[in-house]
Amino acid sequence: MDIQITTKKSEGVERLLQVSVPLATVNAEEEKTARRYATSVRLPGFRPGKAPAAMVRKRFKDAIRQQVLETLVQEAFKEVMEREKLDVAAQPHVHDVKFDEGQPLTFELHLEVRPTIDLKRTEGFKVTRTSQTVTDDTVTEQIEKLRDDKASWAPVEEQPREGDMVKVLLATPDGADEAMPEGRPYNLVLGGGQAIAGVEELVMELKPGETKERTVKWPDDFPDEAQRGIAKNVRVTLEEVKRKSAPALDDTFAREVGDFDSLEALRTAVRTDLEEHAKRDADAQVRSSLLDSVAEANPFDVPPSWVSRMIDAYMQAYQIPEEQRETFAAEFAAVAEKQVRRDMLIDAIAAEHKLTATEKDVDDRVGKVAEQRKTDPGQVYAQLQKAGRLPEIERSITEENVFEWLTARNEVTNGNAQ
Repeated sequence: MDIQITTKKSEGVERLLQVSVPLATVNAEEEKTARRYATSVRLPGFRPGKAPAAMVRKRFKDAIRQQVLETLVQEAFKEVMEREKLDVAAQPHVHDVKFDEGQPLTFELHLEVRPTIDLKRTEGFKVTRTSQTVTDDTVTEQIEKLRDDKASWAPVEEQPREGDMVKVLLATPDGADEAMPEGRPYNLVLGGGQAIAGVEELVMELKPGETKERTVKWPDDFPDEAQRGIAKNVRVTLEEVKRKSAPALDDTFAREVGDFDSLEALRTAVRTDLEEHAKRDADAQVRSSLLDSVAEANPFDVPPSWVSRMIDAYMQAYQIPEEQRETFAAEFAAVAEKQVRRDMLIDAIAAEHKLTATEKDVDDRVGKVAEQRKTDPGQVYAQLQKAGRLPEIERSITEENVFEWLTARNEVTNGNAQ
């Protein structure tokens, strides 16, 4: 097509092009479209395809113009892509379309192009591998969490203390001259921040069945600004107190938690799990630091649409409602851009150094999974394929290859975090 292309904006990965299709091309396309309509449409008094061209043009003017517009925009877009040699990163947008009779067709094409990543430096960086030390106290803390998970709640006829679960009736008047209403029921775990400190103090002065009323001041940092610093009469009736009781720390507890013969076996398993977790965290930190170093040494622009897609993925993963998108996007835009940049770097390094996972790599990984499950590799492959997880495995292998390549070519020193 004999079109005119004018670049109005070229910043980073963004392009804004003005495209003009000559009037002669518009007229020729209208003529062709009108002839096509004339061979197929039905008009009263004429056999199919025999209606006069002038009558067809008049009767279907709007439809013909719309078809011409769509056809010319599509063909012009293809011409722009071929002539400008553009590798688009996302679906382009057409703006400011002008399609007046007797005038050329003009429109603006807003698009993003894939950035060219020139990997000038990927070696010679120095990062520190910080590993969290697993101590006896760390192991004990984790086992105490397991005990807490197995704990049970039992009623007690005592004044409650921090950590107890209480059932109360809480009442406070709506205004200064209002009478005290009926209490509303609440279940609280004391010390968990579910009630303001003054109310919790009042609860802990009671025994089950007792009621007490006094003035309580709302904190200055209360979420509802209208309530901050206000003193109110509060009446509390304590109906029930439950106290958590953890199981004894012995071999029986170890057997209840899992397939462990003794408490010592449980401690050993917990330590091993914590050490493996610490190693994974340290490895992830090294990978993150290496990619940050490479990104800083090899700057490039990131397509905004890719960042937007990453934000959408975060929203889906965290189940964020669509009405909260603007707030969520503002908070996570930098995180999303950093992740997109890292993914692009991994792809660029993998492509340049032929580190992308092969079919054999994927088959070998599936074989290992099958061996662990003690089942047939073909069956596992079919299951993973049906679940759409094969690309995930391929990506995982590619990332492992890239990080192994980076680690071998950069200095990683060890450090300890207490």
